[in-house]
Amino acid sequence: MHAMTASNSWEQLLYLYGGDQPWDSLLWVTSDDRVRGGASKSHLFVVNPERARFYGHLDTKTLGGAGFASQHSLGVLDWDLSAYDGIVVSVAQADEKRYALTLKDEIPPRRDDGRQEAGISWEAVFKVPQEGSQYDMKKVYLPWSAFKPTYRGRPKPDAKPLDLAHIKRVGLMMRSFFDEQDGDFSIDFHAIAAWREISDGRPVEAAEQGDEEDDDPKAAVEAAAVKKVQTRRRVWLRRLLCGLI
Repeated sequence: MHAMTASNSWEQLLYLYGGDQPWDSLLWVTSDDRVRGGASKSHLFVVNPERARFYGHLDTKTLGGAGFASQHSLGVLDWDLSAYDGIVVSVAQADEKRYALTLKDEIPPRRDDGRQEAGISWEAVFKVPQEGSQYDMKKVYLPWSAFKPTYRGRPKPDAKPLDLAHIKRVGLMMRSFFDEQDGDFSIDFHAIAAWREISDGRPVEAAEQGDEEDDDPKAAVEAAAVKKVQTRRRVWLRRLLCGLI
């Protein structure tokens, strides 16, 4: 009998929001097209520590077909996600509109009037599948290749590669895609996490036989991930207490 050549693998998650990082509306900032004279509105409402609702109204009439409503992370982050394969969003319920999850590796300076300069955003557009029960949690996987550089909502093909080792901002966006959608919108998130596939590299048959004296590679990886999250949280709290955020 030959050993199977496939190796054991599992999914490792680093929760950014939700999961072991409870949702907190104070960690999000509103950024709607009203800063450009539009009339769109967005909100992030924490239903409970494990669930947050991004909702509002997208207006496209005021700006002649354009429009956006968004929430983004507070302050300046410093997340190293380079060891992961992408982002996975876990959704409790959603409408049929298209949403965008955005990342920034640079935060533009503010202008003299206090408004922030426009900068490059890396957008991954997604639509939550409607199959299954309304009570089923749905996952949408966004590999790094799904994130495309944009500037003021338009493609920016000459942008330098996204620096995954220095993610400064995360955002949730509802936009018109230049008059393709408008009106009320709502999506409930369970979690937003970085994700990667881990393999122990052993044939399945050998892994099933096991060795009680061997270290558990999955436990070691999970312990390292927990330590990383705890370190990140301590750094964030120090910045908050020192008035840096």
